[in-house]
Amino acid sequence: MATLDHTTSPTPGTLAQLFLTRVEARSGQVAFRYFPGEGPRLVDITCGQVLGQVRTVVGGLRALGLRRGDRAAILSENRPEWALSDYGCICAGVWDVPIYATLTVPQVAYILDNSGAKVVFVSSAEQMKKAVNARSQVERSPQIVVFDAPLELPDGVISWTDFLAQGKAAIDGVTAEAFRTSALEAEPDDVATILYTSGTTGDPKGVMLTHNNLWSNVQASTQPISLTEADSTMSFLPLSHVLQRMVDYVFFSSGVTIAYAHSIHTVAEDFKIVRPTVAVSVPRLFEKIYNEVMEAEGLTKKLIEWACGVGGAWADEVLAGRDPGMSVRLRYRLADLLVFGRVRAAVGGRIKYFISGGAPLAPELSRFFYSVGLPILEGYGLTETSPLTNVNTIDTLKIGTVGPPVPGTEIRIAEDGEILVRGPQVMKGYYGRPEATAEAIDQEGWFYTGDIGEVDEEGRLKITDRKKDIIVTAGGKNVAPQPIENRLKINEFIDQVVMLGDRRNFCSVLIVPSFPKLESWANKAGILFEDKRSLLSNPEVHELMEAQVFTCLRGLARYETPKKIGLLETPFTIEDGTLTPTDKVKRRAVSALYKDLIDSFYDEESYAQTTFVG
Repeated sequence: MATLDHTTSPTPGTLAQLFLTRVEARSGQVAFRYFPGEGPRLVDITCGQVLGQVRTVVGGLRALGLRRGDRAAILSENRPEWALSDYGCICAGVWDVPIYATLTVPQVAYILDNSGAKVVFVSSAEQMKKAVNARSQVERSPQIVVFDAPLELPDGVISWTDFLAQGKAAIDGVTAEAFRTSALEAEPDDVATILYTSGTTGDPKGVMLTHNNLWSNVQASTQPISLTEADSTMSFLPLSHVLQRMVDYVFFSSGVTIAYAHSIHTVAEDFKIVRPTVAVSVPRLFEKIYNEVMEAEGLTKKLIEWACGVGGAWADEVLAGRDPGMSVRLRYRLADLLVFGRVRAAVGGRIKYFISGGAPLAPELSRFFYSVGLPILEGYGLTETSPLTNVNTIDTLKIGTVGPPVPGTEIRIAEDGEILVRGPQVMKGYYGRPEATAEAIDQEGWFYTGDIGEVDEEGRLKITDRKKDIIVTAGGKNVAPQPIENRLKINEFIDQVVMLGDRRNFCSVLIVPSFPKLESWANKAGILFEDKRSLLSNPEVHELMEAQVFTCLRGLARYETPKKIGLLETPFTIEDGTLTPTDKVKRRAVSALYKDLIDSFYDEESYAQTTFVG
């Protein structure tokens, strides 16, 4: 086994320390900003106000009978109340249990039942109804607290306002010093939260993260990511996912102002209002921005293609540590004036860098964003590692890798290529599942990630694929699908893609086209169609999509290149079970849903066909 050692660990600590250090030192500084309505107006919340609200939340939890070690769930989109509830749980010693707002009633019921939550905070009337229905399916009946309460509340539901009123009464008379002493009773090894994995296979497992798991990850992340109190960010990835949550802890502790987007659907518009200097996202956002840029037509399209060529040449030289030369620099300045500046303006015009995680980022995307002046610091980690284990920095950025280990972290590559991690960020274990914990963490403390990767000569980690996603063809060839899928995702005609072919004679691919782009192309080509299905049945569309796919995949080995293409009119969604809440495709679910279509790819009678419609 090859091992990469980066073991200068931060001093153990707690999230209660992190919280109190920020709010006590910077009482008048703005901590959070939010949109109170649909318009562009933002409202500020200072650190002093945050401390006062969190004290009241602790009182509310105590009034409802919760004590240290009890559980409270949060079923909400990103908003200030999410963070206030979280910090309230931290200071009260209550384990909080984030639940994705997109989950269905049975999924919510499973988490409430498995965690034994006594309280569930919800954002809206819609989430309240979901929680009420889920509560009826569990043995214990948690109290529901709703942030935006409707006029009529069911039994067992109270408004956020009433909850805070109860909390204020309960905390009345408790001095600031007594509150501080109580909050700091938390020990580094105490569990802070239970996060349920997305569950690409089977029921989700509850990952127990301790105070020090997250504290150490915050401290380790702060070193490679340069931040100042002049920076600002926008929080829009689900806080139920550990990536946004941990990075928000980094921002909060560093004095960065955190603004909350209206919703995940308004991010593009909100960027222009908030104008953050740094933000964390997943590759899906970058794919959408890139495809929107490349959707231009005519002379504008030619201008953008020219600018991308110039930017790529400039980026290659700069990233290699070489001088691009006068000619390249002059052309780059013109490309920046005509094209790149407009791309930066679309995300507020002040971004210094993005942080990307959650899934592999296509190198072509990273190179494009670097060339337009929006560098992406790609990192790596899992829920079980709090999450960060590796990250690139501005000074040491190497496209195609996720950077070196963060301080305190050891990386080992097993004989079969699996990435193993050891460090203070590795979880305490899976809640109530000691057997699963023992399978994931060996006796020496190495966590088995399930990812395949390699370490380059400079000590940077490169991710190949998920171990369970590797396709082994009937001929014994190993195919890593994610890099191939990433090539296709940046094509303007492709929205979603999943590659299949395990134990089959060849690989195939299912594609959900970008219908606005495809329909625009069809209209200009004079192709008549009544709906998506008739459009996807057209032979000219087949020819177009085949050309797009095989152009993107030029240069792949023969066994890696898909021989059959399935065009789907229905996108993969959380609701139909084909996507996780973090936008990861569930391959098994896709294979089951489209079994007949996939089987038809391998029917000898249809061998000559290259495109199917499902």
